[in-house]
Amino acid sequence: MAGRLRAPTGRYGGKSAAQRQAERRRRFLDAALQLFGDSPGYRATTVAALSEAAGLSTRQFYEEFRTLEDVLAALHLQVNAWAEEAVRAAAAGARGLPLADRAAVIFRAYAANVTADPRRVRITFVEIVGVSPRLEEQRLARRARWVDLICAEARSAAVRGEAAARDYRLAATAFIGGVNGLLHDYSAGWVDATLDEVVDELVHQLLAVLRPPGPSPEG
Repeated sequence: MAGRLRAPTGRYGGKSAAQRQAERRRRFLDAALQLFGDSPGYRATTVAALSEAAGLSTRQFYEEFRTLEDVLAALHLQVNAWAEEAVRAAAAGARGLPLADRAAVIFRAYAANVTADPRRVRITFVEIVGVSPRLEEQRLARRARWVDLICAEARSAAVRGEAAARDYRLAATAFIGGVNGLLHDYSAGWVDATLDEVVDELVHQLLAVLRPPGPSPEG
């Protein structure tokens, strides 16, 4: 298909065309969260099944998206945006706290948001993986955004004298991989621990990365 069908314009039922389009898009994404994030999963979902679950037509689907991959891409970004919003709100509320307390507040917010809905975990850590080069690029780019957030926190901690002043990008990338793996396994029931225990372990690992300033090995 060369492109999306053109959506109708004008007002209908008291809603503008833009409002109706936003509502249709939300209904498709809500349906995708259920079908991709639960059963049958992204790879077994069809446009017809998604449209039926959304209570819309396939014609309306093609007014909003070109392919199901476009839906998965949008949903992946949305799930990450929800988590980032929770993290940034927690970080703002924890401003001024010591590093250990601040890290605990931030990661508790992230873990609570992601694991509150198992479907979000599946979208973030399972369904998005290996779909296409395009989505792999998006997945890695979104992970790099989390790395940037950790590096920003590390720089702030270094300015306050709570962490060593160094380049944290490699360490943050490795840490994010551990976060993803542990939260996925916890949500899948493979980790015999509470969410608080999982968060405590992640905070412990982060604080080990953000080592306090001290003499260099040569000092």
